[in-house]
Parts: sequence; C-alpha cells; structure tokens
Amino acid sequence: MIVGDQSEVIAFLSQPETYGPGVPFVERRETHASILFLAGARVFKLKRAVRFPYLDYGSPAARQRFCEAEVAINRRTAGDLYRGVVAVVRHPDGSLGLGDDGRPVDWVVEMQRFAEDALLDHVAAGGGLDRRNIETLADAIARFHREAERRPTAGGAAAMEKILDGNVHSFVEVDPAILDPTAIARLATASRQALAGVAPLLDRRRADGFVRHCHGDLHLRNIVLIEGRPVLFDAIEFDPTFADIDVLYDLAFLVMDLEFRDLRRLASILLNRYLDVTGDSEGLAALPLFCSLRAAIRSHIDAAAAATHSDAEAAAVLATGAARYLALALEFLEPSVPRLIALGGLSGSGKSRLARELAPCFAPRPGARVIRTDATRKRLAGVAPETRLAPADYSAEASRRIYDAVYDEARETLAAGRTVIADAVFARPEERAAIASIATAAGVPFDGLWLEADPALLERRVRERRGDTSDATPEVVRTQLAIELGAIDWHRVPSSGAAEDTLGTARRLVGAEPHQS
Repeated sequence: MIVGDQSEVIAFLSQPETYGPGVPFVERRETHASILFLAGARVFKLKRAVRFPYLDYGSPAARQRFCEAEVAINRRTAGDLYRGVVAVVRHPDGSLGLGDDGRPVDWVVEMQRFAEDALLDHVAAGGGLDRRNIETLADAIARFHREAERRPTAGGAAAMEKILDGNVHSFVEVDPAILDPTAIARLATASRQALAGVAPLLDRRRADGFVRHCHGDLHLRNIVLIEGRPVLFDAIEFDPTFADIDVLYDLAFLVMDLEFRDLRRLASILLNRYLDVTGDSEGLAALPLFCSLRAAIRSHIDAAAAATHSDAEAAAVLATGAARYLALALEFLEPSVPRLIALGGLSGSGKSRLARELAPCFAPRPGARVIRTDATRKRLAGVAPETRLAPADYSAEASRRIYDAVYDEARETLAAGRTVIADAVFARPEERAAIASIATAAGVPFDGLWLEADPALLERRVRERRGDTSDATPEVVRTQLAIELGAIDWHRVPSSGAAEDTLGTARRLVGAEPHQS
C-alpha cells in the first residue's frame, strides 16, 4: 500500500526541463513498486513510497538504501547500464533539483537507456530468439552463477517449504471465478509431495555451495541484448530471501518463462547448454518443483491483479494468464518415466542436431538431458564448448575417460527422473554395450539409433561447421571410416537427407510425439 505522498517529486521528474537541454519529452513506465522516467539517453527509476509484506520502500532513507543496493547488485552483470544513485533535493527557495546542492527529499537510480525492442521478451514476441543467442545467454548465466557469492545459511528444503506455504496462502485469497479451486488443491498436494521427495537433495546442495546470491527475477523482460550480448539486469535487491537461492531455482524462472511462451525448444536448449557448462545434472531432480513454484507464483500474482484491475479487458488478459500459469505449474509436476536413448554414428552424421530437436519431445518439461561427448570433453578440460582442443585431448585414454564421464552422468540423470539422450560416436561394440547396460541397470527403456550418411557428405558437413562444439575434421572422419564397427543391432537411421526427415524417422522409432511449440 502507498504510505507517502510523492506527487511533487513525480511531477518534477515528469518535466523535460528537469534533465537539461536536449530532452524534448519524458516517457513514464509504472509498476506497483516503481516509476521509470525515460529522458533522452537516460532512465531515472523512482521507488514508490509503498509498503508490502515482502517490500518496504516507505521512508526516504529506505528508498536511498535500496537504490544503492540495486546499483551495487546489478553492476555484477550490467555495470554499463547502472550509472549510480542520484538525489532529488529541495533548494532553499523551495524548488526541487536533481543531483545538485540542496536537502535530499528522495532518491532515484540513474540508468543508461536502451532500445525497448532489445528486451528479450520483445525479441521472443517477434520470433527473433534463436539457438545461438539462447546458448550465449546460458553461458552468461552459468558464468554469473559461478562467480556469485555463496549463501550457506539460505536455501535448502526449509526455504522451498516457505515459498510453497506462501503460494498456498496466496491462492486462498484468489477469486474462484478466476482460478479453479480444485486445481489449486491438486497443485498444493503435488507440490508438497515433490518437496518431500527432494528435501534431502536441497539440503545437500546448500551444503555443497549451490545456494548463492543469484538474480532472483530472471525472466525474459529482465534481459536485454546490447551489441548482441545478453545482459541480465533488474535483479532483486529488496529482500535477500528472493535472491539467496539455489542456482537452479534461479534458472527455473527463465525455463518456465520460455515454456509459458510456447518456446519449449529454446527452453530445452537453454537448460542443456547450462548443464553442458556447469555439469550440474544432480540438481535435475529438483527442477520440476522449482519450475512449478515459479509458475505458481506468477499464477496467483496475475490472479490478484485481475481481481483489482480497473480495465475489464486487461483484467481478462490477466485472468487468462493466471489460469495458464496454474495449468503449467501442475504439468511440471506430472509424473513421467525416464528412458535412455543413444545416438551413434560417425562425425557429421547429424547426431547432435537430432539430439537437440528430439530432446523437447520428452517429459518432464522442458525435455531430455542431452549428454554429448564433445561437450563433456570441453567441460572437463575447463574450456568453453567452442574452444578447440589439442590432439592429446583425443588420445585413446582421454576418450575412455570422456565415455566414462558420459556414462556416470547418464546414471545420475536417470536417477533424477529425467530422460537421457546420449550423443557419441559409439563406434566400438563395447561402447554400445556399455551405454545399453546403464538402461538395464536403471530399469528404464533403451533405444539405440545409428545414423548413417554418405562418406563424402560426412566430410563436407564437418568441413563446413562453424562455431561448433565438435572438433572433428575430414581427417577424423576418414579415420573413423576405417574403424571395425562390429555388428550394429541398433535402429539404422538414414541421415543423408533433410534434417526434418531424419527427425521424423527417429521420432517414429522411439515413439516420441512432436512437442507443441
């Protein structure tokens, strides 16, 4: 609720002359907690004099403190955007000024302005999000999480239970005409069951350092493309309990946001690239709960907004979104049976493309974990996925270690309840037998697909690769062609034709339905 009168400050910040020559007009953007004044090349963010159970901007001193915290926190990822904190001052004659001599009466965060169509929600709405910028985004998030400060006293099962309890309480207040009470009750039951199943994991992850000072509000509207680089901004500063969280709970907001926008393929790419870089597959068991909690929060927030909105059309849009979020929260928690699919074939046969497009076809959202020898090799070498390695990294002994690491991650991921797609050459019979035995030991279905293409096409494909995780060359292909493959009892999939045809064949062989996205 509003607890202070800022009308004079708002009027002052709405005037172009406040910002000096060269600012012909000022645009305003408003939320429940702040007002943004867009003035030329700069943006000034005023925190409203409001007080909520989770946020207190009630006094000028609190607003100053939280403005300073916002700048410090967001400079971790967006240092070029956050210019500093500026005082709104009272002059001796009673007039207001910005950042000059006088008695401070309020405070604003000064930011560098950027084009609104560069926000990732705008880019997504225009169909401009693609695999490359999603992979770059996953790399940026992984780097941010790696460098973020550990919070060993936060997170864990107790923190997730508090969030769940908050959701249950908030749903009680929702108008039953907006959200189905039966669905809400089902969600509460399913959420508590999911939390009970992963509680020891959550506490272990806290002890192992996976609870860190994260972003806390990581969705597409808080990411902007600047010179082609994704920049995370507007991290939560007003309550550490929203930001001192498990790194996968931080990522889950973005995964959920992509799913809500029917961008499951991109959500799958985001998750798999993040795991390729971090190797954090053990935490996958908690991801359904994390994503469901994120969707549930959005559901009751939109439902509450719909109930109080003065515009009937806007209220209807919010109510529809709230129902969609509730359905999505339930779907994240639907039980699924994991399985193991191995994609083998010589370099250039199209395994990685097939794995990427096949992954979103499997539950739980956003799809299967793709475990790729090429990505595993780069992660264990401590380099970025597109960095080329030396020949010594491809020795027989080094390759055995990489296959063993793939097998270990496959076991771990299946144990977490998620389908695995193992992407490797699998040229030797013992390698194919080893991956199949993992499915047998885990008691899950197994399918082996062997991709085949014309040798000249294999060489051409690897020659034309740019910015790929694989280091294969035409010489590597010729070496592989000389390997004695032995008897191959996997499904043979011709891959010389269009990628869509190969995908269709693979889906039929493993019984996977196309994902709706």
